Amino acid sequence: MTTTDRRRQVPPTGEILSDPRVAAATERLGRALVKHVVSECLSRVRAGQLPPDDVVDEVLRTLPDVAATVRRVINATGVLVHTNLGRAPLSQAAVAAMAAAAGAADVEFDLATGRRGRRGRGALTALARAVPQAESVHVVNNNAAALAMVAATFAVGREIIVSRGELVEIGDGFRIPELLVAAGARLREVGTTNRTSLADYRDAIGPDTALIMKVHPSNFVVRGFTSRVPVAELAALGPPVAVDTGSGLLRPEPSLPDEPDVATALRDGADLVMASGDKLLGGPQCGLVFGAVALVERIRRHPLARAARVDKVTLAALEASLRGPEPPVRRMLRASVEEVRERAERLARRLADAGLEAAVQPSEASVGGGAAPDVALPSYAVTVPVDLAELLRAGRPAVVGHVDRDRLLLDVRSVDPADDEALAAAVVAAAGR
Repeated sequence: MTTTDRRRQVPPTGEILSDPRVAAATERLGRALVKHVVSECLSRVRAGQLPPDDVVDEVLRTLPDVAATVRRVINATGVLVHTNLGRAPLSQAAVAAMAAAAGAADVEFDLATGRRGRRGRGALTALARAVPQAESVHVVNNNAAALAMVAATFAVGREIIVSRGELVEIGDGFRIPELLVAAGARLREVGTTNRTSLADYRDAIGPDTALIMKVHPSNFVVRGFTSRVPVAELAALGPPVAVDTGSGLLRPEPSLPDEPDVATALRDGADLVMASGDKLLGGPQCGLVFGAVALVERIRRHPLARAARVDKVTLAALEASLRGPEPPVRRMLRASVEEVRERAERLARRLADAGLEAAVQPSEASVGGGAAPDVALPSYAVTVPVDLAELLRAGRPAVVGHVDRDRLLLDVRSVDPADDEALAAAVVAAAGR
């Protein structure tokens, strides 16, 4: 019996790289990345794990969609602003604006005069128009940076008065009091975890007081015997009042009546208001600062301001999120339960027609991103076999749902309607594998 040396069956690397389909992928992804995948596939041929004739198809199947490890995910978890999935999904208008800004762009150049222009003037103008109650606006790279800049600008070596009930820990173990202290401030804690009065703040004011800070405890709720002091009462005490609204609502949102917003805080007398751009605003990661001209200008001119500034694509995405169509997060939040149910039923029918076991059931979605932690959004999910969970996470695009005992729930409220067909195709493909 004659055996064939597997090494004689292995196609040359150059032959695979010269295949027109692989060459096209090389133009898109770069030679180093493609050659690495080709080498891995050829190693599998040598090990007898892959037929030689299948190498090109396997290379194309294995290559990523982009020259980065980041992968597109369809968020079917029911959490609208999912921190681990990148928070707010950007609108197509924002994505297009980022593409336009990716090359040379007039981010800090006045094309009319040919001279230097104000950096990000379009985004700043859009932000100012969105919140006319603000005398001035500024953008930094996230809301934590906004808090740090406020402390570093106004409270180095001085006191920030803050309620003990608002000493919040945010994601990954970062704590706002530690952040403020690291920026050079001293904290003057007042009140208790559940109750803080106006007198607590008044009694703490002294010659070292730089600011009174109010932090929205956005990722937890304290119920029962509680009290907090409204912004309007704090504003009457004298020292500047800085308010961290957290979630990025610029104006009141009827579906979230207890969530603070920037416009109301300013109207109630706050001197500075900070918010996130990548939560309920629905834009890119950034921190937003609103307030009195003199205070915002001091932040903008602080030596650390350059370390906290955002890049051109973020500015472009923020402007498009403010000027363009309603971002996906707000559409998801405001969608009627009837609309969500109809989408779930269409998805279930599509899957059933493909021979899959699928059913529709009521569910509860959540806002996520540390916003409105006690608000349950009525929703509907399509249930499929739980053994599809891992296969869906490995797909293109990946799909992440919610496992509930022996079923995988795909909550459609957190899915952009434009992705409904892609979600159905992903489930069918996973079942086929």
